[in-house]
Amino acid sequence: MPRIRRPTQAGAFYEGDAESLRAQIKSCFLHRFGSGKLPKVEKRSLRSVVGLVCPHAGYMYSGPVAANAYYELALDGKPDTAVVLGPNHTGYGSALALMDEGVWRTPLGDVEVDGEVAREIVRETRLVDVDELAHRHEHSIEVQLPFLQYLYGNEFKFVPVCFQLQDLASAEEVGNALVEVLAEKNAVIIASSDFTHYESQANASRKDNAALKAVEAMDAKQFLSIVETQNVTACGYGPIATLITAAKGLLAKEAKLLRYKTSGDITGDTSSVVGYAAVSFKK
Repeated sequence: MPRIRRPTQAGAFYEGDAESLRAQIKSCFLHRFGSGKLPKVEKRSLRSVVGLVCPHAGYMYSGPVAANAYYELALDGKPDTAVVLGPNHTGYGSALALMDEGVWRTPLGDVEVDGEVAREIVRETRLVDVDELAHRHEHSIEVQLPFLQYLYGNEFKFVPVCFQLQDLASAEEVGNALVEVLAEKNAVIIASSDFTHYESQANASRKDNAALKAVEAMDAKQFLSIVETQNVTACGYGPIATLITAAKGLLAKEAKLLRYKTSGDITGDTSSVVGYAAVSFKK
């Protein structure tokens, strides 16, 4: 029997049964902040998309923004492997941790961990440990899976990498390892992150747009510098810096902001918001 990582957010961040979850994801695509139409998956390997930045809040808040990134991915084709990088909100487990076996379960079925790619990442970098504990209660990676399953069913594998350590040196080392491991593979890297937390709409937009300009410039050092100096409370800044490093090594030519909105745009309460961004990195 494979080791099963059971969902911790089904029925909370997203709907708890398959039918309701499919309907919820469909409504994220069709939402006025979403792509506006349902994705048509191209039946081929990926051509140009190297990576995505996607938010990971409850689908009612950030799902439509995330849908913009997944719409772009569907149009480009189908990955064999998705490497999903997420911040560690729980504090459990190793500072940089992946799983190299088992399946992750969601209401849409089971996704197999790509053990081969996971072990190559561990071999290529001295920093990443195999540690299941870091993933047990973490939501940042889990909430990306139903979107991928909506597009591709169970015809892909994935590698979850959880970041407690989010400094530039670690991001560059893991990013460069991903370049070595994924250079010849049909893979996509997804950096799971929300942006500014619990500030006014005006403050959040100003700070986040400064940080996103550095992401679009594919400048990891500048991005982390803005996060630090302007106190941008993005939770997954390490995964984003890792993706920027990897995308450049994998010959991405452009990073494009597809959509930026806040929870205030959804709820109407702009006094204390969380920022959400969808970005694609393309060759």
